[in-house]
This record gives sequence, structure tokens and C-alpha cells, in this order.
Amino acid sequence: MKMRPRKLSATLRHALYGGAALWLFAAAPAMADGTGQDTGNTTAAKKAGQQTANAAKAQQLGNITVTAQSRTQQMEQVPIALQILTAQQINTQAATDLSKISLFVPGLVVDGSQPTQPNYSLRGISTSDFGIGTESAVGVYIDGVYAARSGGALLAFNDIDRIEVLKGPQGTLFGRNAAGGAISIVTNEPTDKFEGKVVLRYGNEGERYEDALVNIPLNKDMALRISVLDNQSDGWIRDQANGQHYGKNDDWGTRVVYRWNITPDTRVLWSWDHERLDQPPRPAVGLIPLSSDTNERPPYPPNPATYLNPLTAPLYNDAIQAREWRHFDGSTLIVDHSFSWGSFTSTTAWRHFNTFNDEDNDGTDHVVSYLDTANIEHNNSYYQEFKLAGDNDLMDWVSGVSFYSEQARQTSQVNTNTSSLDTLAQNVDGLGLPLTEITQGLQALGLPYSLLGDPWREEINNVGKFKAYAAFGDVIWHLNDQLDLTTGLRYTEDQKDFTWYTPPRQATAFDQTVAALVASGIYDLLPPQAQQALGAFGSNIIFPNAVGQWVATRHSWHDFSPRAVLSYKFTPDLMAYISATKGYKAGGYNSLQVGSLYAPEKVWNYETGVKAVFPEYNLLLNASAYYYRYSNLQSSVLNSNFNGSGVPFYTVMTSDQHAHGLDVEAQWQPVQALRLNFTSAYIDSTYTHGTSTSGVSLDGQPTGEPFFSATAGFDYTWFDVYHGNLELNMQYAYRGRTRCNADSGVQGTCLSTPLFSVGTATQRTDARLDWHTPDERWGVGVYVNNMFNKRYVVSIGNDSTNDFGTPYATITPPRTFGVELRAKF
Repeated sequence: MKMRPRKLSATLRHALYGGAALWLFAAAPAMADGTGQDTGNTTAAKKAGQQTANAAKAQQLGNITVTAQSRTQQMEQVPIALQILTAQQINTQAATDLSKISLFVPGLVVDGSQPTQPNYSLRGISTSDFGIGTESAVGVYIDGVYAARSGGALLAFNDIDRIEVLKGPQGTLFGRNAAGGAISIVTNEPTDKFEGKVVLRYGNEGERYEDALVNIPLNKDMALRISVLDNQSDGWIRDQANGQHYGKNDDWGTRVVYRWNITPDTRVLWSWDHERLDQPPRPAVGLIPLSSDTNERPPYPPNPATYLNPLTAPLYNDAIQAREWRHFDGSTLIVDHSFSWGSFTSTTAWRHFNTFNDEDNDGTDHVVSYLDTANIEHNNSYYQEFKLAGDNDLMDWVSGVSFYSEQARQTSQVNTNTSSLDTLAQNVDGLGLPLTEITQGLQALGLPYSLLGDPWREEINNVGKFKAYAAFGDVIWHLNDQLDLTTGLRYTEDQKDFTWYTPPRQATAFDQTVAALVASGIYDLLPPQAQQALGAFGSNIIFPNAVGQWVATRHSWHDFSPRAVLSYKFTPDLMAYISATKGYKAGGYNSLQVGSLYAPEKVWNYETGVKAVFPEYNLLLNASAYYYRYSNLQSSVLNSNFNGSGVPFYTVMTSDQHAHGLDVEAQWQPVQALRLNFTSAYIDSTYTHGTSTSGVSLDGQPTGEPFFSATAGFDYTWFDVYHGNLELNMQYAYRGRTRCNADSGVQGTCLSTPLFSVGTATQRTDARLDWHTPDERWGVGVYVNNMFNKRYVVSIGNDSTNDFGTPYATITPPRTFGVELRAKF
């Protein structure tokens, strides 16, 4: 069916035409050769042959199949700014999870220094809170299923087909928690061919990586695919006091996928994933020079001019429970059926994980400044989606309904001791060292009592029960052969029950000593000031609110998230589009602040872009420009006087932001042996309204997102080398310096000292030299990541700076290199 252009569609077409004039100029040679209008000298057969050849070349230039719009489409046909990471790219750079390769996706930042508490940022939008009361604004989806909570959002790569990074809000297509963008991870399905693969990597720092899979056709209608991986290393930094190695890998996982074609039109796909991670936590490198006397108190307040360089400073971490582990299990059942008019798909998924992360928060091994925190989570989630899809000459449509249910429990612990609390009393409250003075007075009288060094724990327990219902529809209207109008709408309703419970602090040894003083009558002989001090230590200090009380709340929110996209194909290889989309994230709660409530996040994004392939030049060019306004963005920030206790802690701040930016992608294959790539992102992101935890207005100031980030690289192949192909791949990534604001110093994202700086531009270069047979049955390679050993101070941890005077730093790991062996059968 061919539709005649209507007046409205013709007007919109001319508007798009003007916006793509520059690209048409570049495409003029292609149109003259027959990809545009017929000159009269070209026969229909010749044109058809050229189009077939052009399509083949376009395929080589990355025009791969994606499901970004809940449909199977070619990447260059999707009017969304997206970047694809293929399985080959992932393997080339020996990436084991998304945080290891995200720097090569400009605009995307994945902090995986704590794999059970990762942080995702896309186009400057980041939630950065791992509490169960809030959720990420960047949705992570595995085979179409939302990865609930950060604890299960950064899993090891296991039999991955590709990763689609969709920039900008994807609320209509993906749902409520894709306001900042979506990361869609697509795994491999069983095939009808028996095959297997083994990958072995051995590298520096004791790296040992094994990955194996087997695909087994059980009969003509059934197939089974099993993969396993094991990633181990000895660590890249050692504690100078106890010899413990940090920066280690200890991750094991398996994946099983079963496919059954019940009928020619009905298919069942079932998968099960399991992962076990158990390794030391993120190292915290102390910045204050101290002696070996563990009773020495750091100078207060600390002076940045005397900070050590954390890239060369010794590591002293003494967290008693220091450990980070995760046990994850997930199962997905997909049933799809094809009708004459379209298809029906049912997706049922269950996810379960337990996580534990206890890390040092003072960067010293001194008993008088001891502080560690632990995050413990238990999570169960269930997801059900029913989707209908179809297409005809008039439209390409998809619609569906979904239900999501989650039960989550979290415990946030602070572990310290009475000697450290004495330091807190001196530094924050100006009360001297009350427990030290009482102990010294008792021992001077020959009484065997000590109130120092006793363990002290406080915690908050949270329980969340969440449900979300949604109905969505998305239609691509074919206004004519070249002009499409996409309209979509998703309705979402969120229901959340949330509770806080703060138990009395645990200080058994301290309480026993005080009880002994009371029983012996010594307590009554103490001066009033001493009795008052002991009384102050008789209750919670860090979490003093609503102790012993269950505080419960319930809220619901609903939202309509529309999108409208107008796209025009000037030629089969050149498309331009304009779009307006809305994103939404449900409201939430601060796990550490009893009774807190945050309004939903909402964003409107306006975008225009061009996608072009010039097959005769073997060139692909994509570009998009956008502007968004974001309201009620929830961010985890350090509050220097949390709960009025004088103990700094991370809380949630809401702000309004806006940004404009530009994304550009280019791939060029001038000759068969050489392929070049370049991708860049420019963004100017500022606060429209925001107030720092210290009360300073952030209105009009930058949010911290750098102006510019980019990646560039090449791949060159020498053919027929020892009966195989020798391939050299190099990739370079750059991310600009942090744009600091009035709150950056407190948050530890900007700092300049005589020995180091935080917030500088970062660079990384990865390289691989690989030989493989033409059929890739055998292969061997050598690789190096961070070739030039560029290392950076990522941030300063100030949660112990204003109480104990012990700031610490998070740093990037050094260069890694190794050899890889591969076999396929």
C-alpha cells in the first residue's frame, strides 16, 4: 500500500529537509550514482544491484540488528541516539563487566569500584544512591527485564550478544526508571548447530580468567546452551599492616538457556543465571601522614596542603568485616507466538540476590579513628509482561501491559569503637576526651576498668515493598514511503510501602563496664561531669532519631510518559529525525533519614538527529543534538551534619537541572584491512535549582559533568599470516575535567593539593594484537588495558574528615596486560 503525501506530511518533510542539508551535500555523489533519483542512464536492474551491494556494505559499517524500540530493526533505522557494544568489542578489550568498558561510550559512566553498589550516569544524569528507598534514573535491562536495584545491576558478562546504550529518556518504551536513558543487555540464544568455545586469559596481578560454553541441539525443535565463567586475580594493592590484598577479582557465574519450538509459530525460551562474587571491598587510601602508634589521633581539622599522594601512599585498612560478596540467581521465561497479523510475547522473570559490603571509611589502622560501614541487602523481584506487535503498510505497532513486584530489605551499619567516639567528642563537640579521662582517672586509682577500644555498632533497618503497573503502546505511522511519525504513550502506577527501624546501639563491652562501675558503687563516686558523659554514651550517637520505633509509610504515584518522533528517509541510507520524549522515575525515600519522602523525577527531552551511511565511501555518520529539563533529580550527597549528630553521612538531595548537548559517531573503512571509529559527546549541564547540604545555592552552576568526552580507535588486519589473520586493535578514550561547583569540595569530586588533583581529565588507551584462523576456530592474542598506565584519584571520601580528621581517596587501578587463548568447535 502506497500513501499519497498529505499537506501536513509534506510540510514536515520540508522542515526536516532543511535540517539535513549538510548531510545531503555529503551524500550528493551517492544520489548521482543511483541511490537517489534516476538520471536516465541507469537501468532498473543496475539500480537494484547497487542497492544490494550498498546494503551489504552498510551491514559491515555497523548497521546491525537491535531491539531498541521493542521491535527488531536495523540500527540505522532507529530514530534514537544509541551506541552499540558488540560481543567482539567486549572481547577485544577483555572487559568482564560494563564498568570495564563504559569509558569507551562517551556520555556513559559506570562506577564499578563496588560491584554490589555501582553507579550509572548517562548524559549527566545520575542517581548515585544505592539505598532501597531510591532507584537509578538509568535503567539496566537484561533481555528486556529490568535489573532491580543496584545490587544486581552490574553482573559479569556471560555469553553476551550485544549491549545497546540508548541515550535520553526511554520512559515510553522501557518504563519508569529509564528517565536518564537505558542500557539493554542482550544475551545469546541457543542455535540449531552444535558448537562450543573456550577462552583462557592469564595476566599480571595473577589474573586468571576462564570462559566456556557449549550449544547442544537436543532435537530438531529443542536446543540447550550452557556457559560458565571464572574470573580470579591476586589484587593490585596490598595493605601495609596486615598484608591483605585489595583490588582482587573473585567472581564465578553460569548461564543456562533452553529453547523449544513447540510449533512452527510458538517458541519457549527459558534461561537461568547464577553468580557468586566474593572479594575484598574497595580500598580506601588514607591521606594523612601518621606514625605507627595506633593511638595517635590525626591533626584536626586536616590540612589539604599536607595530604599524601594516594597513588603512592601506603594502604592501611583495618575494617574487621572487610568483604564484598553477592549471591545472585535469576530466571526468565519467554513464550512467543506468531499470528498472521502479528505476534504475542509473554515475559516472566524472577530475580533474587543477597549482598554484603563492608569497607574501611577512615583509611587508617588507628584505633582512635576507626570507622567502617556495611551495606547488607536481600532482594526478590517478579516481573510479568504481555506484549502484542504487528505491522502493515499503514503502521508498525507494539502494545502491552506489565506488572512488577519487589520485596527488599536493607541494613545500613556503622561500626566504630569508644576510642573513636572519644575523638568525635573532642573534634566535633569540643568536650575533650571524656572516656579517656575517666579511664585514666580510674586506672590512676588502681581500678582495673577501661572504657576505651570497645566495639560500637549502630544501624538502620529498612523494608520496602514495591509494585508497579503499566500499560503502553507505540505506533510508527508510515505517512508515506519516506516519512514516519512515531507516537507512543505509557501509563505507570507505582505503589510503595517503606519502613525504617533504628535499634538501640550495640556496645556490649562498654555497657558491661558501666554496669560493673554501678554495681561496685564507683559510678556514684565519679564527678558529675563524668556521670553526664557516660550518660551521653548510653544511647545512639550516629542514628539518634526514632530509636526502637517502627516508622512506616505508604505512597503511590502515577504518570503518563509520551513520545513523538518524526523521521524522514531522504535516501535508503540517509535519515533525519526530531523527537520529544518524557521520562519518569517514581518517588522514593532516604533509607538513612527516617520519615523522608522524595517526589517523582520527570524529564522532557527534545532532540534532532541524522543517521547516514555512505556505502561507496564505506562511511557511517550519526549525530544528534538535544536539550532536556529534569526536575526533582535525586542524588546521594554527603551531609556534613547528618541527623544533627555531627557525624557526616550520605543523604539524598533533590535538584532541578537542564542541559544541552551533541553526540557524534563515525565509522570509516577506507580499505578492507582498516577500520576507523570515532565517537564523541558534548554536554553543558547546569542546575536550575539546587541547594547544597551546607545551604549554598547551586542555581546556575555546573552539575559536575564534563563538557567533552570522546573515544577513537582503529582496527587493522594483515591477511594470510601463518594461515590466519593478524589483527591490531587500538582504542583511546578521553573524558574531560569535572566542572566544579560550590558543593564539589565537600562531595570530594574536586580538589587541588600540592601532590595531586581530583577532577582532572582522564585518558585510557587499550590495545590488542590477535592472531586467529579465518573461521576463528583457533586464536591467540596479547592485550594491554590502560597501556600508558594513566592513573587518577577518582574522589575523596570526606565522611570521616569532619569528625575524625581522616579523609581518604578512591583511586583507579594500574595497567593490566595478559595473553588470551581461544578455541571453537
